[in-house]
Amino acid sequence: MDYIIATSSTSDLPRTWLEEHQIPFIPYSYTVGETLCEDDCREETRTAVYRGMREGDLLKTSMINEFVYYDFFKDLLDTGKDVIFLDMSQKMSVSFVNANAAAKKLREEYPAQRLYVMDTLCISGGLGTLVENMVRRAEDGMSFEDVVAWGEANKLKIAHRFTVDDLKYLKAGGRVSNASALVGSILDIKPVLYVPDGGTLDVAQKVRGRKKALRAIVDGVLHDLSEIDPAGLEIHILQADCVADAEFVRDEILKVYPQIGRVTITGLGVVIGAHCGPGLLTIFYLCAGRRPT
Repeated sequence: MDYIIATSSTSDLPRTWLEEHQIPFIPYSYTVGETLCEDDCREETRTAVYRGMREGDLLKTSMINEFVYYDFFKDLLDTGKDVIFLDMSQKMSVSFVNANAAAKKLREEYPAQRLYVMDTLCISGGLGTLVENMVRRAEDGMSFEDVVAWGEANKLKIAHRFTVDDLKYLKAGGRVSNASALVGSILDIKPVLYVPDGGTLDVAQKVRGRKKALRAIVDGVLHDLSEIDPAGLEIHILQADCVADAEFVRDEILKVYPQIGRVTITGLGVVIGAHCGPGLLTIFYLCAGRRPT
């Protein structure tokens, strides 16, 4: 490629894929207790983190500051190539503001090169799905301008569906109140979440029990797929120490749509997992448009 597509670790893509396609990524950091760690996108790291969380580890995440973005972007521009950078939705992190501040300075320093920072309105594997699709088109020879245009035209066609297993993590992050978390835990309430066009994380519905939450995820996917031709479609399921649940969701979808091209199951990235906890199950794919159910 005659330009670079770069992303952040919150795209939750496997490290093996990022290395295979030579995609630079900027890592977010997190702490486990007092230990500072780097989100390295490795499957073994994700597995160990969620095992530790089940055993009581407390994680905190940090935004990326302007100076770190500046150094990251400068290294990319020093190759002489133009750059497209994809991070998670600005509604989910102040990091987006910092990335733009760094980019503004560098555009003045490198006036002959282009540095495009997209507000993807995506998170986690939804961001990863956007990155994958844009990289595929770039590798097929699509121009910088056309890849950017494709991303902007299609980013809101990436469905994000989630369910969490324990409300205490959402409570700790301020997404549910103490009272709601207490009542929800007593009644075994499981929220089913999605990302709307605004790039936030919203509750689509609340159900009782894990099985009903997984069923709601499946039903939402099947409804989306009924509106498109799913032949050859790629679906990505990310899981935080709940492989059996991910396999259930995969198998239920394939029963109805065996013509789907590929359904992958990989570990969820650490950053969103730190806020939602072990048992988080997410699914991402291209569709006709985002909707809660």
